[in-house]
Amino acid sequence: MAARGGKSLRRRMVQGLVAYAVLVSIAVYAYGWIINERAEQLVWTSLLEAEFNHIEGRQALSAGERWADTETMLLFGDEPGSPLPAALEGMAPGLHDEVVFDGKEWAVLIREIDGQPWALALDIGDFERHEAYVAASVLGAMLVMVVLLGLAIGWGVDRLMRPMRLFAQAIAGLRPDRSGERIELPPDASAELAVIADALNDYIARNELYVQRERVFIDSMSHELRTPIAVIGGAAELAGAQPGVPEGARQQIARISRTGREIERLIALLLVLAKDPGRLAQASDRIDLAQLLPEIIDDHLPMAREKGLVLALGTLPPCEIVAPLPVVQAAIGNLLRNAIENSDSGRIDIRVEAGAVVIEDPGHGMTPEEISAIYARMARGGGGRERGGIGLDLISRLCAHLGWTLAIASRPGQGTTTRLDLSSARTGAGA
Repeated sequence: MAARGGKSLRRRMVQGLVAYAVLVSIAVYAYGWIINERAEQLVWTSLLEAEFNHIEGRQALSAGERWADTETMLLFGDEPGSPLPAALEGMAPGLHDEVVFDGKEWAVLIREIDGQPWALALDIGDFERHEAYVAASVLGAMLVMVVLLGLAIGWGVDRLMRPMRLFAQAIAGLRPDRSGERIELPPDASAELAVIADALNDYIARNELYVQRERVFIDSMSHELRTPIAVIGGAAELAGAQPGVPEGARQQIARISRTGREIERLIALLLVLAKDPGRLAQASDRIDLAQLLPEIIDDHLPMAREKGLVLALGTLPPCEIVAPLPVVQAAIGNLLRNAIENSDSGRIDIRVEAGAVVIEDPGHGMTPEEISAIYARMARGGGGRERGGIGLDLISRLCAHLGWTLAIASRPGQGTTTRLDLSSARTGAGA
């Protein structure tokens, strides 16, 4: 099964930490801007209030004295008939920051004196320009800090992830055909990785013992199976050589002898499948399906007759394939036996279509959910022995190693159609 793609842990950690740094920087900058604006308003209010109080105090001492404007501070409303500038009209008493008139930016404090609005304006253009320069400098410094912090985070996370990356590479380098392999951790590995490595090495050691026991069992069974088959074959040959054996019995004895040889070859190939599946295709034969299918059907006739079934072989176009003969016999035989087991009466059709063997039975059929369950078991390498699953484990493994495909189509109560596509082993029609 292919691994699902996605972002690496290193990339996620770097992105998360950099995003956190950016958010903290934005929060600090926003908080500083708010505090600066608040402090600025307090400064303007305090300065202009003090100046207004000074003006009122001087006028109380000398009623005829008038305020003299400067380059940075202007007073409006102190002289009769001197209205406020249009930009200040209608403003409520209090401080108004960043008011623009006469092409400049002002901080204006409006106060009512003797029922008339007075306005004291302070030129803050230079201050605002300096403030903008400082804000841009701070923002630039923050951006540089975030970039440097991102580089530092990337370097730190890379150092942190290096042992894990080497650990993953060590796991990927393990080979099932090599015994005694163990995972070696780098010197800077963390204690958590050491625990994982110890557990995995323990699992590898136990799995090696299991594989060794399986191999011993397979070797033993190979010997134990070949011996009785050889005895059956030898006894059949001796029985067939006896004089006076009826022709019908002689044919059955020959059939026993042929089946014994086929089973012996099948056992040898299944052992290869269990030990070294890559060698399976090396033991291939040129097989004519038009000649092989009648033999397989003949072997299953007694089983079909017991259930009142008719095995109907359609017209067979010439079709040769290159594949291990016992494996092809076992695969087709399992599918045919499966069709017989799941049918009560009627006719089972067997035919060849474009290099595929198709078997249609009148059996009970299966729901889409049951077919999906069969495919799921085959994908996991366990066809099982459930309904519709006799020998499918074997067939699915053969399909995987020989490039065949098995398709199942069925509807409840309307039978099942199985299609074993051997086209990858086909050498051509009429060859």
